[in-house]
Amino acid sequence: MEIAGWIIVIALFAVGMAGAIFPILPGVLAIYAAFFVYGFFISFDPFGFWFWFIQTSIVAAVIVADYLVSALGVKKFGGSRASVIGSTIGIIVGPFVIPGVGLFVGPFLGAVIGELIAGASLQQSVKVGIGSLVGFLSSVIVKLILQAAMIILFIIWLF
Repeated sequence: MEIAGWIIVIALFAVGMAGAIFPILPGVLAIYAAFFVYGFFISFDPFGFWFWFIQTSIVAAVIVADYLVSALGVKKFGGSRASVIGSTIGIIVGPFVIPGVGLFVGPFLGAVIGELIAGASLQQSVKVGIGSLVGFLSSVIVKLILQAAMIILFIIWLF
C-alpha cells in the first residue's frame, strides 16, 4: 500500500508541476492533493498545524498569483477587460489549436484580438499582447517557484 501511495504522490507532483505551465492541468491542487494521498496511504502523523497552514497559504498565494500576475501584465501595458478575457481564452485554447507554440502564441493573440474588438489600434493591441505574454510567463515562474517550495517543504517535513 505504501508503494502505491508513493507512486500516486509522485504522479500528482508531476501533474502539479506541469499544471504550472499548462493551465488545463490542476497544478497546485494536484500537489495539495498529494499530501492527502500520502496521509491516507501512509500516515498523517508528520503533518501538524504548521504544515497545513503553510501549505494552504502557498495554495492561496498560487491561485491569487495565477490570476493577478497575468492580469497585471495586460493592464500594465494598457490592456482593457476585453484583452484580459481574450488572453485567458488564448491560454486555454492556444495549446490545442497550435500544438507546441500555442501556449505562448495563444495568450498573445487572444489579448491582441480582444483589444482590437475593444476598438484599440493595431499598435496598441500588439503592445497589450506582449504584456499578456509577459504576464503569463511571469505567472508561470511564480507558480513554479511556489509549487516547488510546496514539494520541498513536504520532503523536509517527512525527514
